Amino acid sequence: MKVLIAGGYGVFGGRLARLLVKDGHDVVIAGRSLAKAQRFAQSHGGAPCELDVHGDLSAIDHVQPHVVVDTAGPYQRYGDGPPRLAEYCLQRGIHYLDLSDDAAFTRRIGDLDALAQQVGCLALSGASSVPALSAAVVTDLSCDLDSIDAIDTAILPGNNAPRGRSVVASVLAQIGAPLTLWHRGQWQRDTGWSAPETYVLPGKLRRTGRLIGAPDLELFPPRFQAQSVTFRAGTELGFMNRSLAVAAMLRKYGLFRPTRLIERLASWGYDLLKPVGSPRGGMCVTVSGRKGDTWAKRVWWLYAGTGDGPFVPTLPARALLRRAQTIAPGARPCLSDLTLNEIDQAMADLDIETHTEDVNIVTLFQGALAAQWATLPQQIRALHEFSDEAVFEGHADVERGRGLFGKFCAFLFRFPKAGKNVPVSVTKSRRQDKEIWCRTFGPRSFQSRLRPAASPGMVREAFWPFEFELDSHVENDSIHLPVRRGWCLGMPWPRFLLPRSEAREYVQDSLFRFDVALYAPLTGDLIVRYRGHLTRQENSPIADSPKTPSATKPPSPPHPVSQS
Repeated sequence: MKVLIAGGYGVFGGRLARLLVKDGHDVVIAGRSLAKAQRFAQSHGGAPCELDVHGDLSAIDHVQPHVVVDTAGPYQRYGDGPPRLAEYCLQRGIHYLDLSDDAAFTRRIGDLDALAQQVGCLALSGASSVPALSAAVVTDLSCDLDSIDAIDTAILPGNNAPRGRSVVASVLAQIGAPLTLWHRGQWQRDTGWSAPETYVLPGKLRRTGRLIGAPDLELFPPRFQAQSVTFRAGTELGFMNRSLAVAAMLRKYGLFRPTRLIERLASWGYDLLKPVGSPRGGMCVTVSGRKGDTWAKRVWWLYAGTGDGPFVPTLPARALLRRAQTIAPGARPCLSDLTLNEIDQAMADLDIETHTEDVNIVTLFQGALAAQWATLPQQIRALHEFSDEAVFEGHADVERGRGLFGKFCAFLFRFPKAGKNVPVSVTKSRRQDKEIWCRTFGPRSFQSRLRPAASPGMVREAFWPFEFELDSHVENDSIHLPVRRGWCLGMPWPRFLLPRSEAREYVQDSLFRFDVALYAPLTGDLIVRYRGHLTRQENSPIADSPKTPSATKPPSPPHPVSQS
């Protein structure tokens, strides 16, 4: 096939061109600089062509390709309305692909579906790492799941990997900008380059990824009926990650705005730091959900250790062009047109490794209680069994102590005010082996972080800067959680200064119930006591949500999903 690649001498376009020349296609290297296109063609093959995707497109008529692939970007700057280059190609009976990483741009390709069907051509947007590759991975990982709780994708390149101006511009356009996520069955607002998570790549490489926009965020909720969808990216160098996080915070409060000058400076800084770090990078897709009565969590890893990582975004386009004549015509995001096996075949001649693993989900209290866990009533276990996040609601009666010290402690920890039948909401989130509990009593919330302790049966709960060790054990079908040790800013507390706790979880009248009482050290005065019941929220990830075409689809998000 004759394939014209717009941006064909760029970071990704150039690598796609090299692969397509290797596959025997007649490749045309197109870009705004004819000289650069000529130099690339002389080194790697193909024919040069001058073309500006934002200007005159008539050069396409002279070349008469079978397919045009747009790798130029940044797609966030292509404007509103149907993609101009795609429409131009379809009007002339030419197939179209792009490597878009922007949700709004990828979604708009659907506006051209009627035209594509009329002329019998293919127009696929996002034929890249996202959403094409990530969608193929999720489809493979979730094939036998009854429902999907959460999908998390992360792209973590090595610092030596080349990044073109369009990639730098795309990242800077999103840091600190509003970001819309499908979370716990509803659209929620977040901020670009926030919520860091640590990923451990093969070879024990630890990388940090932060939230950023991608087509997956908008397209995956209706496609896979997932309760939550997240996407993260990160750099290898920690100080670069943190610098972007600072810039994101400044932009969030209106103190920073990316400009073309800042983009040029950022690109210059990246080139200056390119020798630092390594070529090692990877991609991670995690899917968790329900399989019958059990939880399942699968992780797919891609690892590129010797510099072939930048080829990854081009692999779906390569795979598509190997079987373009067998793909149904139409204009759509590239979500269901490739299998993971086809993409694996497209990377067979590259130094890229992939593997899939099943992760055994052991919740915090399941691990702490060990054999005692199985003796607990199902209502208690259900409050602690979740793979990503769960929300529980109910009511409680709250008592507050009258002593000055007790009032001070209640104020310090933001414990709830006294009241009868107070509405309660508890949100529990998993972060690897840790859990974050956010408790809301009426208008007041307080949060703690729980993690396994070194001693069997112990759990540590932190209310910054305080941390307490709880002796979790089962008595009379109930969980009891007395405080055994405590620290402040890492310094151990004397036992006589520890608060006394009487906390238990139990079942009564088929409902999960809790009774938590805290007493001041020395005086024994009551600080706070809250007791009540909780039930699972209907749209919690734990609730069954059949992954079928007839299932209720999530409403469209408030656009834009990512705002530049």
